[in-house]
Amino acid sequence: MQRQIAFCLAGAAACAGLLVWLRPAASQVNTVKELTSGVYFHEGDLAASGHCNNGWIVFDDYVVVVDGNFPSGARVIIPKIRSLTRKPIRFAFDTHHHGDHAYGNQVWVDEGAIPVAHTGVLDEMKKYETGHFGRSPGRWEEAAKTREDVRTSRLKPPTLLFPDRMIFDDGKKRLELRWFGVAHTHGDGWAWMPGERILFSGDACVNGPYNYVGDGSIASWIETLEKAKALKPLRVVPGHGPVGDSTLLDDQQLYFKELRRQGQALFARHRNPAEALQQVAQIRQEVEKDGRIKRYVGNFFADQIGKAYQEAGGQPFPMRAASADCSHGTHAAMHGASLAKLGAPLKWRKGSASPSARGRGR
Repeated sequence: MQRQIAFCLAGAAACAGLLVWLRPAASQVNTVKELTSGVYFHEGDLAASGHCNNGWIVFDDYVVVVDGNFPSGARVIIPKIRSLTRKPIRFAFDTHHHGDHAYGNQVWVDEGAIPVAHTGVLDEMKKYETGHFGRSPGRWEEAAKTREDVRTSRLKPPTLLFPDRMIFDDGKKRLELRWFGVAHTHGDGWAWMPGERILFSGDACVNGPYNYVGDGSIASWIETLEKAKALKPLRVVPGHGPVGDSTLLDDQQLYFKELRRQGQALFARHRNPAEALQQVAQIRQEVEKDGRIKRYVGNFFADQIGKAYQEAGGQPFPMRAASADCSHGTHAAMHGASLAKLGAPLKWRKGSASPSARGRGR
């Protein structure tokens, strides 16, 4: 298993070139920004700690937090919320099941909050968090090997679930938790404030090279983004990277359309996946010529093209022969798993995110 994952990562490096995480210039990591009265944004420190972005909304009687983060990420956020309001934190909304968005749930429960999510989040946890549900060790146990905050906490799945929509409304602010379809995962939830026209997207829309495609569908993702665009938000708060406007949804969708186009063209030219793999570096250069989507090209590019190639009808690239295990290993490496333990001979340059410091745990 480790050899398969190591080969996958090494192959991705050979195809994609140097692995460098680019932090957009507008980033203000670990700072709180008030988007409008009582609505806050905090950009997580992905590079040093693997943390996702968080938001929180202060209602008349309570606070709703967007994303559970990792346990350490939740502990970073809580005192910042406490410094702004004395109202109780009652709900923590997991936008999806990945570790950097849901593994901190127990910390929020200890603060008196209820974890909330789309029904698909619990379904995904039952699929991937096999250790918690009485079967063989799953993703939590894998993350615990390299993250002390996970190791010293426990997995707490969401207990308040919604199939399509859940609404919080105190007469002044209205927050709608929505599900538009499969995207980054099968349970991606969105937090929409229609009065303020602010959309919290989780990882269904990010601002930078953070798109992991292993648990979702590129084709469906494009359709889901179209539904989100119909809301016509003024501000989009991504799961990673700085806040943007509605063009963030446009750019994210454009990137996936280009991936899909490239995957289909690649399959038409090369039915042999080994031959197709050799074209990834050239495809990357072509995609990077588009200034609107260049910022999305990063560590996951080879996996993204491989996914698009498979969705077009192709077989997995040789570096992805282990398929789910390979995607899992790549995702782990980008968000916190130890590359030394995975056996991948990759090096990160100063200024890029240390793989041993990040962690999504999936």
